[in-house]
Amino acid sequence: MKRDSVLRLSGNKSGSVAGESKAASYDPLLRKAGAQMDGARTSLLLRSPTLHKTRRICSRFEFWPGFVFYAPIFLYWAWQGLLHRSLTVPTIANPSMEYGGLCGESKVRLFENMNPKGRRWLAPYVSITRGGPNETDHDVRRVLSLAGKEGLNFPFVAKPDIGCQGAGVRVVRDMPELRGYVEAFPHQEAFLLQQLIDHEGEAGIFYLRRPGEEIGSIFSLTLKFSPYVRGDGVSSLEQLIRDDPRAGRVPHLYLPRLQDRLNWIPSRDEKIRLVFVGNHCKGSIFRNGCEFITPALTRRIDDLAKTIPDFYFGRFDVRFSSLAQLQLGKGFTVIEYNGGGSEATHIWDADTPLSAAYRDLFRQVRLLFEFGAANRSNGHKPAPWHQILGAWYREGRLKRRYPINQ
Repeated sequence: MKRDSVLRLSGNKSGSVAGESKAASYDPLLRKAGAQMDGARTSLLLRSPTLHKTRRICSRFEFWPGFVFYAPIFLYWAWQGLLHRSLTVPTIANPSMEYGGLCGESKVRLFENMNPKGRRWLAPYVSITRGGPNETDHDVRRVLSLAGKEGLNFPFVAKPDIGCQGAGVRVVRDMPELRGYVEAFPHQEAFLLQQLIDHEGEAGIFYLRRPGEEIGSIFSLTLKFSPYVRGDGVSSLEQLIRDDPRAGRVPHLYLPRLQDRLNWIPSRDEKIRLVFVGNHCKGSIFRNGCEFITPALTRRIDDLAKTIPDFYFGRFDVRFSSLAQLQLGKGFTVIEYNGGGSEATHIWDADTPLSAAYRDLFRQVRLLFEFGAANRSNGHKPAPWHQILGAWYREGRLKRRYPINQ
């Protein structure tokens, strides 16, 4: 059975709540911290509050194989499982979310869990389930009809209903791009068209509230930046990427999604954005923004989290036009939120020591188990292992079938 979903955002369609700031760039307070990470031919985006000169271009562990970096976390998870007499008690850290948000959760269901007050902060979207192999044009018409009824129009962000780490996320700016995305999307699986919130600022705000307590807190604030290269009028895009001090270390993150433009020679000083998705494993740059956490932002995120039933542990991914406004708890739009599978992504700041990264991840895992145990004492039951493995396997299989991300 095909299921279509829509969300209308109260106020304007730019992603800002009615009456809030619509500034299109970072404010002067932050531009003074302008970055200077240029190579001879390339540069990163400059108007960024913490994208300044760092001690390192990449951290020592930033691109380690996942099984190496997370091995201590898996061991610590096992230890916590022994202490709490269950390896799956984190699946009830957020009782209203599928498996506590560890894996396999539906974005549409998460969005629908928010009450109307919370949805005012959410980027508007529509969703359909993809039809069969001969229904591409029908599906395009169907999703555009839903979008039109909600007053939404190009550009959109197309994203799978089930997925993580930016898999299958693309900006679609016109009809050919939309048709290409729909045609490449797995049949009988759901996807969303979300209004593009094209603000320069993006952040991941990690929220915690212990079950039974009234007030929550922000555990982590990460500022996310898209890397750029700058043309010199001579070099191809591929050469610019390979010559960049950072991008050249991980060209495999950028070259596949830009393969149709690699031989193109950008004009002198032309900036080319290498990735849209604000995800570290796709090549975005993360900076620790915990110094920008304020009481006003904490109150706003706490209020927002309480619009979601039984939500205690997770991360809001937001776009914002002004960091000063964000610190006031204003002028931002939620593009996604996640539960137990979230990560305090400030650890991927290039200046974060490995010991500090593990310290924060261990604390995150410990709290996840403690929250789950608290909810277990209130009568909730953890999911069995075979269900979690089934959801994890299905999510992984879908990720491999999704269109290549941007």
